[in-house]
Amino acid sequence: MRFRPCIDIHQGKVKQIVGETLQDDAARVVENFVSERDPGYYASMYKEDGLTGGHIIMLGEGNREAAVQALRAYPQGMQIGGGITAENAAEYLDEGASHVIVTSYVFRDGRLHWDNLDKIVSEIGREKLVLDLSCKERDGRWYVVTDRWTRFSDVELNEATIRELEGFCDEFLIHAVDVEGKREGVQERLARQLSEWVRIPATYAGGARSLADLERFREITGGKLDITIGSALDIFGGTLPYREVVDYCRRA
Repeated sequence: MRFRPCIDIHQGKVKQIVGETLQDDAARVVENFVSERDPGYYASMYKEDGLTGGHIIMLGEGNREAAVQALRAYPQGMQIGGGITAENAAEYLDEGASHVIVTSYVFRDGRLHWDNLDKIVSEIGREKLVLDLSCKERDGRWYVVTDRWTRFSDVELNEATIRELEGFCDEFLIHAVDVEGKREGVQERLARQLSEWVRIPATYAGGARSLADLERFREITGGKLDITIGSALDIFGGTLPYREVVDYCRRA
């Protein structure tokens, strides 16, 4: 189990928000934290700590310059997502991203656009692609959600889906949308099932708030999944010490 750090950028600033509230009306976005530090500061810190495979997420338009600053501060050390398409993916790889993370380009309007998935794989290769399979629960099942996590897709997240999509990407990033940004604890059933299904690297995001949560996560997943933590960390206004998380995951 590795700790995967994050840098979420909204309106050019490093922020932690409740993901379900992201919309064009900025006044309605629920912000847990707005940093006085720029993205390059966090990327440099992660580089110094030897943390690889973290992600930079551009939340909306106007964040490219800030994101590129972070990529240049830690070349090949972080992945990038948010508005990635087959047309611009190579640009971000050239700027220093190890991988690009694809969400709405493939999952949009409640369905999976296979033509776009094929197109981006043809453009950059599956070894540079991370698929975002962020999901919500409905009737006891998990479904990938689209359109800024506001719309259930027809893609059920299960072992068969995972197995099919593994052939198109190098990793998965999976937000448990029901608990993301709320610091209410890990969605245990999802984490356990993912650990049984995935065969390639996968990062879980959502709800972790304490070292006890990390220990529980490691226990139920057998260490097969990596984890990212955002708003609970003290570097993002929370109470969970970043340094203790880094040290714990190194030991684990």
